[in-house]
Amino acid sequence: YVMLSLLISVSSLLILCYLISSHLSYRYCCRRYMTSRLRDVDIKGYSVQTIKEMCPIDAIIFHTKKGKACANPALKWVMDAVDRLRNKALKIHQHSSQGRKKKTI
Repeated sequence: YVMLSLLISVSSLLILCYLISSHLSYRYCCRRYMTSRLRDVDIKGYSVQTIKEMCPIDAIIFHTKKGKACANPALKWVMDAVDRLRNKALKIHQHSSQGRKKKTI
């Protein structure tokens, strides 16, 4: 009887730990997409969420002054905004790389 009681207690504890950790990982995931479109000037950056990260949907998470906005990566305007941000980052990288080369010569 003691062994069975211990087994049930340990199993319950493991299940509880799993449920808590699953809930915490989903807490920071996008669960649905925004329905409107963001203006380019409002977008400060982005990150990528994938289903492989234990999140329920793939999403582009746009970072704005007001917080995060979850967007559908299948939409053209979303990927156009991502491309603009990538191009902006590339230009900054190229500019800073050129400045470093001049200083070391």
